[in-house]
Amino acid sequence: MLSIKVNDKYEETIKYSKFIALSFRVYSAVEVDNYLEMIKEEYPNANHYCYGYVIGSDIKSSDDGEPNKTAGIPILNQITGNNLNNVLVVVVRYYGGIKLGAGNLARTYAKMAKMVVKKENIITLVMGYDIDITFNYSDSKEVDYLIANAKILDKKYEDKVFYHLLVSEEVLNSLKKYEYKINKKEYIEKE
Repeated sequence: MLSIKVNDKYEETIKYSKFIALSFRVYSAVEVDNYLEMIKEEYPNANHYCYGYVIGSDIKSSDDGEPNKTAGIPILNQITGNNLNNVLVVVVRYYGGIKLGAGNLARTYAKMAKMVVKKENIITLVMGYDIDITFNYSDSKEVDYLIANAKILDKKYEDKVFYHLLVSEEVLNSLKKYEYKINKKEYIEKE
């Protein structure tokens, strides 16, 4: 599955209207609502908060008062055209007094979404696991070798060694002889 590595932002002024495009990796409609609320607080008094998102089979867009299909659909097309999932793109518009016309408006929203969904920010996500693993100091070298492609979130050295990791299923299977606890399944960046 393709998604974005980090949330991003792109701004441009076109015929006196200020456009601010923001991209977010999201996993639920509740998260989308939270981002929209945050954006409205951060960019108060904007004329439009147009968006599109794809979260699995949940696909939605909004023109937020712009002419029908001139904002939400062009934004959404940038997400689906890049085969992205778990992505929200919001384009905030402060109207500058000059009407762009439906065609130019649709092209502008598409451009803003394209600029915030940069190719170098697109990554592959795979289903992985958030785990805690505990092992003896004598096993450190082997465990470090097995988790070379995992993301280490925390390490503690006490009676035994404790790691908090994000691992792929393949790495998890290689750790079977060690004591570990799966906290949750989640999407992780492909190694």
